[in-house]
Amino acid sequence: MISFGPAGLGGIKEAEANLEEYAKLGLKACEIAFTYGIYIHNKEDAVRIGNKASKLEIRLSIHAPYWINLNSQEKLKIEQSKKRILDCCRVGELLQAEYVVFHPGFYGKTSQEQTYENIKNELLELQKEIKKQAWKIKLAPETTGKVNVFGKEEEILALVKDTGCFFTIDFSHLLARSQGKMTYDEMYEKVKNFSSLHCHFSGIDFGEKGERNHKLTPEAEIKKLLEILPKNKDILIINESPSPVEDSVKMLEIYEKL
Repeated sequence: MISFGPAGLGGIKEAEANLEEYAKLGLKACEIAFTYGIYIHNKEDAVRIGNKASKLEIRLSIHAPYWINLNSQEKLKIEQSKKRILDCCRVGELLQAEYVVFHPGFYGKTSQEQTYENIKNELLELQKEIKKQAWKIKLAPETTGKVNVFGKEEEILALVKDTGCFFTIDFSHLLARSQGKMTYDEMYEKVKNFSSLHCHFSGIDFGEKGERNHKLTPEAEIKKLLEILPKNKDILIINESPSPVEDSVKMLEIYEKL
């Protein structure tokens, strides 16, 4: 079964009302955007929102802050990045969220091979702390849309193998990264052996360097993607367009017609 939902829950005060609205629309997922900072600090708020989502059968994930770079030349920046990820895990556990999504880092002046090793080692440290805390939440590094940013499909899947983390496959990012050359079929082929998938999707503008910006999700692209995804697998798709709720509903309607 494929579940759909938006990127974004809104503020703490409207969170429960928004979840009710999503449920009425038939949406079964939501990614809480901590992209510009973690805004749920109070334990009671997190538990209350998590319980509401659970009652409505809406699965939650978290997008960690954008300013994460596990391959920084500065040790302090790496430590700050890890703290942001762990803070998301801590709040996510209270929210009963399943995944913490993040962009792992940049190549910078480091070779792609060395970048991979550096990020892998930092992820192993994060995994140790998650195990120590006995958290159930999973780290889900995301495939990225810009050519000069770490996050090729092969790199992310290697992290899954080497660190035991999970992953987020962003189909629109991979489309942008390949300048439109990669088909959804080719993208899915690389992850078809996983029993469940956490995905991002939306319309996207791209150029020579990859992703420029997200845009409304074209109906033709939705059909192309949904036609190649199996219906008997646990797949969760978060829409990241400028109108994520409306586009999630559009995806659900097309899926039901298929």
